[in-house]
Amino acid sequence: MSRTRVVVVGAGFGGVAATIELARHGLTDVNVLEAAPEIGGTWLYNTYPGAACDVPSHLYSFSYAQRRDWTRLCSPQAEILDYLRGVARDHGVLEKVVCSTRVSSCAWDDDTATWTVTAEDGRTWEAEALIVATGQLNQPSIPRIEGLDDVAGHSFHSARWDHAHDLTGRRVAVIGSGASAAQFVPEIAKQVAHLTVFQRTANWFLPRRNRRYPGWVRAAVRHVPGLQAYRRAFVFHYAEALTASIRHPRTIGRVLALRSAAFMRLQLRDPEVRRKAWPDYTFGCKRVLFSSTYLPALQRPNVELVTEPIARFVPDGVRTVDGRVHAVDTVIWATGFATTRFMFPMEIRGSGGIELEKVWADGPHAHLGMTVPGFPSMFLMYGPNTNTSGGSIIFYLEQQAAYARQALQAMRARGASSVVVREDVEAASDAALQARFPGTAWLACDSWYRDRTGRVVTNWPGYMSEYKRATDRFDPAEYEFA
Repeated sequence: MSRTRVVVVGAGFGGVAATIELARHGLTDVNVLEAAPEIGGTWLYNTYPGAACDVPSHLYSFSYAQRRDWTRLCSPQAEILDYLRGVARDHGVLEKVVCSTRVSSCAWDDDTATWTVTAEDGRTWEAEALIVATGQLNQPSIPRIEGLDDVAGHSFHSARWDHAHDLTGRRVAVIGSGASAAQFVPEIAKQVAHLTVFQRTANWFLPRRNRRYPGWVRAAVRHVPGLQAYRRAFVFHYAEALTASIRHPRTIGRVLALRSAAFMRLQLRDPEVRRKAWPDYTFGCKRVLFSSTYLPALQRPNVELVTEPIARFVPDGVRTVDGRVHAVDTVIWATGFATTRFMFPMEIRGSGGIELEKVWADGPHAHLGMTVPGFPSMFLMYGPNTNTSGGSIIFYLEQQAAYARQALQAMRARGASSVVVREDVEAASDAALQARFPGTAWLACDSWYRDRTGRVVTNWPGYMSEYKRATDRFDPAEYEFA
């Protein structure tokens, strides 16, 4: 058994942020356990054609590791992964990472006040504190549709793209039309013989061409004093405005919805495709997508948008409820992630052996998205209600890393062996948080933001600036020290 002060599970942006923050304040006895063969998290796995971030890179980056040579407003996957690797290397994170290590369980021992973290291969680590940084977008979701095994062709999820499978000249079915599909559909439509996009729900779109920066723009960002800071601040406030439109769907939301509708009408020249691709729910209820290429791709002669529900798979392809069989030889799942599952099926047992999965039976919840009563010295990165509909998750991760570091410093200053949020504090904060959703667009329809009970369990109900105020200072009065 390896002994360490802190174990971090996950080496995506969250795990890297936590490790850097701890090291910057003298907490260097850290092991980072990563299931993949290298760091990167979602940016390691999502390598589909056209993969990019929909948040401008000047904001989707660490405040202390600003890069001045981004090639585009919203960087592609490879550039983001390269950035994260560089930051991890420069801050000494890589030597703390144990790759190809899938954690199966984390168990707290009341007697020794330690966490025992066990990998699937039997290796164990003992630590005073546990930081779970597995995030929300890490487990691909594939719906159960009858007959999948009957399909004669090949299938894969967009988050596990099979680059060895050449799509040239093939009849391809894309199941799903969300954020990933909006990026790769325009790319593969150029090479396939025929593309059938099966859409369950239409999306609201805003424009994004994302061309490469001209040389003079890149030179200005590198050399003009204050320009980088100005761009970051501008994007921050623009993102806050998008959140405002979701929080106030009848006022600000209507303005942005009109802008989206005008843009979509210009793009959707084919009246039949427009009818099928037009959303029938409140703007902002589901994730708003940014693309200037997806809607035109749906109108290509070799592309068909199908809105009839899928009945089952058959050997020749996909049968919809109207009885029609759509001939395909490749199925690409663009059905997103099990967002409300968080770290499960990893087993986490807290004080007295209580199971986190049972504690969350009625929906995930945590104080400020980070701490759960009964689970001492455990902190979540990108936990319940810390997703953002308009801003940058990197901003939230920096706040969470600093908050966890303050908690561990407070524990050490008191000579305590553990720190755990008070049950009444967490219950009150969760109730106050949920009370902010009524009247917002988030509750105007069903979405992946909500669990089976209808609670919004993924998203923060306010602004990035509000989360910053709530998490800037760790309040010892809200916690118990043993």
